[in-house]
Amino acid sequence: MALADNPQLEDYSLRYTPSEFRTWSPWMIFLSCLVGLSAMAGYALDAAFVNEFGFGSSVLGFAIAAVATLPLTVVIAFAIARKHIDIDLLTRGSGFGYLGSTLTSLVYATYTLIFLAYEGAIMAQALTALTGLEIHLSYVAVSVVMIPLTLYGMTFSSKFQAWTWPLWVVLIGLAVVTAATAPHAGAHMLHPTPLNSPDVAGVAGLSLVAVFTVAAANLSLATQVGEQGDYLRLMPDPKPGRERGWRLAVLFGGPGFALFAIVVFFASTLLVGYADTQAGAGQVAIPVDLFTIIYQRLTGNHTAALVLAGVLVLLSQIKINIMNTYSGSLSWSNFFSRLLHRHPGRAVWVIFQTALALVLMELDIFDHIVTVLALYANVGIAWVAAMVSDLVINRRVLKIAPAHVEFRRAHLFNVNPVGFGSMVIASAFSIMAYFGLFGAVLAALAPFVSLALAVALPPALALATRGRWYLARTSEFPAGAERVTCGVCGGHYDVVDMATCPFHGGAICSLCCSTDGACKDACKPNPWRPVGAVIALGLPAMSPALAGVPAPTARTTLSAQHPEVSQ
Repeated sequence: MALADNPQLEDYSLRYTPSEFRTWSPWMIFLSCLVGLSAMAGYALDAAFVNEFGFGSSVLGFAIAAVATLPLTVVIAFAIARKHIDIDLLTRGSGFGYLGSTLTSLVYATYTLIFLAYEGAIMAQALTALTGLEIHLSYVAVSVVMIPLTLYGMTFSSKFQAWTWPLWVVLIGLAVVTAATAPHAGAHMLHPTPLNSPDVAGVAGLSLVAVFTVAAANLSLATQVGEQGDYLRLMPDPKPGRERGWRLAVLFGGPGFALFAIVVFFASTLLVGYADTQAGAGQVAIPVDLFTIIYQRLTGNHTAALVLAGVLVLLSQIKINIMNTYSGSLSWSNFFSRLLHRHPGRAVWVIFQTALALVLMELDIFDHIVTVLALYANVGIAWVAAMVSDLVINRRVLKIAPAHVEFRRAHLFNVNPVGFGSMVIASAFSIMAYFGLFGAVLAALAPFVSLALAVALPPALALATRGRWYLARTSEFPAGAERVTCGVCGGHYDVVDMATCPFHGGAICSLCCSTDGACKDACKPNPWRPVGAVIALGLPAMSPALAGVPAPTARTTLSAQHPEVSQ
C-alpha cells in the first residue's frame, strides 16, 4: 500500500477532516494541544531573557506579546475547529489564494522546523549529560527517534500524550516546589543574579528597548496556533447541551497557549532565581543543568538529581517534538503538493522535517534562537494578522468576502492580492524597520509595525479589488448529496471536500485536484484573474456509481455553463 493511501499515517493531511475520523473527545484533543506546556524551550528562553533583561522588563514583554496575540489566535483556533481544516487550508481561503498560500506554508514549516531543532538540541544536551555520548551523535539520535514516534499521527500521539502527563506533572511539580521553598525564593525570582556573573541590578528596572525586544521575540509564538490547529481540526462537532465544554476545550487548547506561557514564565523565573544562586547564567540556560541544580537541593545527590532532570527533559522534549514533527510534516505536504503536484505521503515529510532539523542543530541553533525568533516574528505575525483581518473585518464587518472559507484548488485563483499582498507588504516594511532603516525606535517595534499593517491592509485591498479574487468558480452537486466518489482515486468524501472536474469528466477530491499537474486549471476561465461573473459547474453526465449519488435529471451541461471547457 502506498504511504499516501494509509489513513493511519495520513490523518487526512491536505484535506477536510471528515466526521468519521474525528472520534476523539474534545478533552482528548485539548490534552494533545496542551503539550506546548512541556516544552523546555520556554524554560531556556525565560532564563535567557530574565538574566539579560531583568524580571520586570521580561514579564512586561511577555504580557504585551500575549495581549497582542490572544485575539488573533482565538479567531483562528475557532475557525479551524469549526471548519475541520488545518491552518494551511484555512489560509488559502482567507485572502491568499491557492498558490499564494504556498508561501505561508513555507513560513509555517519554518516555524515548526526552528522549534523542532531548538527543542531537539535541548533533548540532545540531556542525552549527552546522561550517557556521555558526544553531542553531535546525540543530535543524530534525537532526530532519528522522532520518526517512528510521529509516523502514526494522532492515533499514537493522543495516547502517548495522555499516558505521559501524570509523570510529567509529578516531575515538574517537584522542581517548582523545591525552588519555591528555598530561602529568599521570591527575592531571587524578582532580582536574578547569576553566580560568578556581573551584578545585574542595572537591568532590574524597566527598559523600553528590553521590553519590546522580549515582546518582539514572543510575537513569533502567534504562529504556534498553527500547531495547535493541527489537532483542533480533529475536534468533533459540539453536541447539543455540551457546547460550553466544547468551546472551553478549543479556547484553552488553542489561544490558551498564550495564557499558559505566562504561567510557565513565572514557574521558569522561580526556578532560574534559585539556580542563579548556584551556577552561572550559561549553565542555567541549559534545561538539563537547570533542573539538575533544582533536584540536587531535593535529593542531596548529584547522580540522582541528574537522572531526574534527564528523565524530565527527555520526556518533555519527546512530547513537544511529536507536535513539531507532526505539524511540520503536514505543512511540507501542503507546500510540495502545490509546487510538485505530488504527494508521496506524510511519512516522507516526517523524515524530511527531522533531517532538516538535524542540520539546524549541527549549525548550533541553540545559541542563536533569540535572534532567529525576533527576525521570524516580522513574517509570522504578518501572516496570522492578515488572516484574522480577512476572517473578521472582510467577512463579518464589510461582508465583501464570501462567508464560506474556500480551500479547494478548483475554486480558487492562484493568488489573492488581499491576504497575500498584505502579508508581503507588512513583512517587507517590518523587516526594513528591523534592520534599522527607519530608526532605532521602529527597529525595536518592527514586529508591531508588521502587525498593524497586516491588520489594516486586507480591508483596503479587498475594497480596492471589490472582493473579486476570492472565488474563481464554484461546483454544483445534486440536491441532497452528502458524499461523492472521486473519479480519480475512487475514494468517497464529503461534498465539502469535492469539486466538479471537466478535465476528468466527473467529481474530484481536493487532494487529487491538488496533485493534478496535467489539467492546467481547465475548469476556470483564468486561474490568475477574474473574467466575468463567478460560474458554477455541475456534474457532467456519468454513471450513478461514479457520482456516488443519483444522476442529475435536470442539470445544465458543462459546456452550456462554461463554453470554453468544450473548446
